[in-house]
Amino acid sequence: MKIEVWSDYVCPFCYIGKRTLEQALVRSGYESQAEITFKAYELDPQAPVDSSRFAYEHLAEKMGQSLERAKEMTAGVAQQAKAFDLHYDVENMPHANTFSAHRLVKWAATQGEEHQLTELLMHHYFEKAHNISNAETLLSIVEKAGLDREQAAEVLDSDQFQGEVERDIQEAGQIGVQGVPFFVVNRKYAISGAQPLEAFIEALEQIAEEEGLRPALKPIGKAKTSFCTGDSCDGE
Repeated sequence: MKIEVWSDYVCPFCYIGKRTLEQALVRSGYESQAEITFKAYELDPQAPVDSSRFAYEHLAEKMGQSLERAKEMTAGVAQQAKAFDLHYDVENMPHANTFSAHRLVKWAATQGEEHQLTELLMHHYFEKAHNISNAETLLSIVEKAGLDREQAAEVLDSDQFQGEVERDIQEAGQIGVQGVPFFVVNRKYAISGAQPLEAFIEALEQIAEEEGLRPALKPIGKAKTSFCTGDSCDGE
């Protein structure tokens, strides 16, 4: 089951959606059969890399709302996140540009670490309110992911992986992505938004049935120690 996830690191529903997907795969028994790839998407391509504004300030301007209303909206999403043991720092999350972060994740994918870096970027942005536009912040997160800081710095100082990010964004437009998170399964099925966990499980089970997949068996009970001699094994 190939699952492509379009998301952005400053999208509060994307972190919730990531957790929902992970839990749904475990609950439905398809975790071992899932191949997850993260695709780049920018909620605000025009966001400055050195913004001093908070995320709720930008939201208020974008939605034509008061600061108080924008805070309420953000707090509402944060409340949903708590169901997944995610604790958003809504008062301090910065307005951030994510293009460099997306490029670094594309680089991390070449080393098999896109999942680790994606998780850390979301954690540091939403739960620690770190500005992931900032190069030093990004390099610090890279190190925590166990990746090479100097190689990451070379990526940031160049235009490496720019094309890969732009292709993801272009593809999102071609397949009709209008908001994130957006999940595409086996290039045939789409799940839009941070759906409730039970709805996500139901969707995965329906897709698996149509694709002829079976969930992994769940072991019950404690395995016995076996002693093997010749061509047979005896349980203890």
